[in-house]
Amino acid sequence: MNTLLLLFLEFFKMGALTFGGGYAMIPFIEETVLRHGWISTSELVNFIAVSESTPGAFAVNIATYVGSEVGGFLGSICATVGLVLPPFVIILIIAKCYERFKESIIVRGVMLGLKSTVVGLIGATVLKVGYEVLFPRGFSFESFGAELGTGNFWFIIVVFAVMLFLLLYKKLNPILVIVLSAGAGIVAGYTGIISV
Repeated sequence: MNTLLLLFLEFFKMGALTFGGGYAMIPFIEETVLRHGWISTSELVNFIAVSESTPGAFAVNIATYVGSEVGGFLGSICATVGLVLPPFVIILIIAKCYERFKESIIVRGVMLGLKSTVVGLIGATVLKVGYEVLFPRGFSFESFGAELGTGNFWFIIVVFAVMLFLLLYKKLNPILVIVLSAGAGIVAGYTGIISV
């Protein structure tokens, strides 16, 4: 199958079948890119960080990146349009019908079920990305001990804790949090605290 068509179809499926936005989409994106050998898990994790810290919708940024890596400029267009088209059409239909059916017990039940699933998908994503970041060479007691001895491990833990505190308790603007964490990484890399 033509690569551009395959990109469009795979991202079209994701756009049509994933509920909960960009973070809930990560497990599906990961499964697809690994199945096709388009990019590695570590490349995906790196680009999740880039997508989170650049303007635009998170899932669209990832689709554009994967499409670009696989099929160049046209690949980025095919993946992005494939991802965006189904939700665009679906939301138009829902907007027309929602007011009429929003009190339906079936619709409320569906929404409750979807909310629960989305929380699970996002939680799974947090665990998978955290595992990849903290244990890039896999987990064993030996690797855990080796990771504990590195500046990278402690840097990630400290920056995570500080940024979580700033977001939850100080209500700092997420853009400022992203800039601060990137700045901390640059300083730590230049001073030799971490190895990049």
